Amino acid sequence: MNRILIVEDEERIASFVEKGLRSNGFTTTVVTDGDAGYEYALTGGFDLVVLDIGLPGRDGFTVLRELREARVTVPVIVLTARDSVRDTVAGLEGGADDWMTKPFRFEELLARVRLRLRTAARAPEVTVLRSGSLSLDLRTRRARSGERTVDLTAREFVLLELFLRHPGQVLSREQILSHVWGYDFDPGSNIVDVYVRTLRKKLGAERVETVRGMGYRLPTG
Repeated sequence: MNRILIVEDEERIASFVEKGLRSNGFTTTVVTDGDAGYEYALTGGFDLVVLDIGLPGRDGFTVLRELREARVTVPVIVLTARDSVRDTVAGLEGGADDWMTKPFRFEELLARVRLRLRTAARAPEVTVLRSGSLSLDLRTRRARSGERTVDLTAREFVLLELFLRHPGQVLSREQILSHVWGYDFDPGSNIVDVYVRTLRKKLGAERVETVRGMGYRLPTG
């Protein structure tokens, strides 16, 4: 069952889209501001995003740009009241897969959702993530650091996968907690620091950098 994230601050429109998608067999999550939309999309837990542009917090253009900069490839359909050619071009060049203007017919949105999901499903599946001499096999759940093969626990695997999917990007402790342990985990816990230290012991101290006051980063190259 495909999972769709709806980022829309107009309650009436969000409810209309959510009900329509759910009635057609999709699992939906609704958030009402750009900051939450970015954080949820960053987790990799969705197959497609329906994104408004005029949002509280980060606007839709910023959400889209930052997701693509973070190498998040989830298909994004922009659904907005903005209908100028300039905005449309900016959105598509910024990484949107499709652009629809309000008011809209749900049947057309549904058709575009299905098309984007089919297109994404045809993309070749990535089975090994790499950054420099570090790699992670998603099938065997083993890492390689240079010539060494490293066995990982389930949490270590998810944590390393998160870093490898966002090489060079600073990930905050809150982002790591939400992805690896869930949104209801105690934000005051030091569990992230503990697991980062464990990864360093297994893979090499240079593999994960501390960015003071911000979080952690997997160096590129």
